[in-house]
Amino acid sequence: MDDTTTADRGAPNALKEAVGRHGVWSIALRSEDPARHGEIAEAAAELEELGFGAVWLGGNSNPAHAAPLLDATTRLVVATGIQSIWEHDAEDTARRLATVEAAHPGRFLLGLGVSHAKLADQYRRPYAAMVAYLDALDAAGVSAGRRVLAALGPKMLRLSRDRAAGSHPYLVTPEHTAQAREILGDGPLLAPELKVVLDTDPDRARATARAYLAPYLELPNYARNFLRLGFTEDDLLEGGSERLVDAVFAWGDENRVRAAVDLFHDAGADHLALQLVGDDPREDLPREGWRRLAQLLD
Repeated sequence: MDDTTTADRGAPNALKEAVGRHGVWSIALRSEDPARHGEIAEAAAELEELGFGAVWLGGNSNPAHAAPLLDATTRLVVATGIQSIWEHDAEDTARRLATVEAAHPGRFLLGLGVSHAKLADQYRRPYAAMVAYLDALDAAGVSAGRRVLAALGPKMLRLSRDRAAGSHPYLVTPEHTAQAREILGDGPLLAPELKVVLDTDPDRARATARAYLAPYLELPNYARNFLRLGFTEDDLLEGGSERLVDAVFAWGDENRVRAAVDLFHDAGADHLALQLVGDDPREDLPREGWRRLAQLLD
């Protein structure tokens, strides 16, 4: 690793301060529908006003998706959560990142992941592929301090520590967060995603959670991670057991949701990317729900 990369990783506290303790994870905010651009800009501005430090754009987003949100705000950090290394060339990513960085210095964070074998035909030797991708970003001048990795297992977490500013794990538990913190050490950013269902009816809330969780449980990377954490094959059936749902979703009233958020912070998370799950998270901009989240996080 060159000296520039090492130096760029030397100011983790600045990144942690920029993203703050809480952010919002959303696929809908990365919509490419021109008819929605005004609504998305207004939503981003309100999220900044509500005190969220970052927005994480789901759905294999890239730097171009961040530009409208950055244009509409003044402080908000916008991150990809997560860009697949199989679908976006490293050199092209570097060019797009440079364009965004020139317009909004220090406010874009590149989240990278290896996706899943079922979703990417090119999926081969994911760890080696990520190393090669990071090498290409280094060669193109992309600072390690402006990227994080979607790391679940120990090897990718160590790579997040050594070749990036930290990790943005998706679909994890407080126990995983504690393990990740131990591997990363104190310096790197640890910013897990946490799904939230603002519904106080246990049966209805868990049904909403299971409907959203079920497709993820068919992806081996997530399934293996849950098994490493002590869940069983039975926990992965029919949208997830009650034990699994309650570990990866914060649901209920404000007090219950805040308690779940606190568990992740107590386990070592610097920042939580909160994803509101409702009828259609891929299309909805749940602005009233985000307002409720902001109030309970005060």
